[in-house]
Amino acid sequence: MGFRFAQGLVLLQAIACVVEVSLANKGWDSHTYPYNHSSAPKRFTVGGSQHWQFGVNYTDWSLKSAPFYFNDTLVFKYDPPSNTTFPHSVSLLPNLRSFLNCDLKKAKLIANQTQGGGNGFEFVLKKKNKKKPYYFVCGERNGFHCKVGIMKFAVAPLLRPRPF
Repeated sequence: MGFRFAQGLVLLQAIACVVEVSLANKGWDSHTYPYNHSSAPKRFTVGGSQHWQFGVNYTDWSLKSAPFYFNDTLVFKYDPPSNTTFPHSVSLLPNLRSFLNCDLKKAKLIANQTQGGGNGFEFVLKKKNKKKPYYFVCGERNGFHCKVGIMKFAVAPLLRPRPF
């Protein structure tokens, strides 16, 4: 148990460092100082053109898409279950330990197997009681999609910087 917890802390530190470096470098170019941000919330399609599907590294996607701000919208697009597609869903996990272990015991289902069709399921990153990250996972197949298909990622939204 202690070793897994230590691994989680190291992973969290690594993510924090990557996000910090990414934030430090985002928006700096020869024409703007120090931010090149719109004050309007943004919409992100989770996974980009690959959408929400088995085998995509969503942690990598979230780090490349960062930073995320409060009131930004995450759009989860996935095909409804059929004879040719596996079912997917979206759940929130309550803490880092559940996230690292893909432990779905306390997961909260936020989008069922059919809600990702069409324009997708939209989740707004709200500010209320959010001093901790959002931990998103696919809860299908008893956590198999989370564990093996790496269908999980964490988002720690920030306050949106005000333009100068």
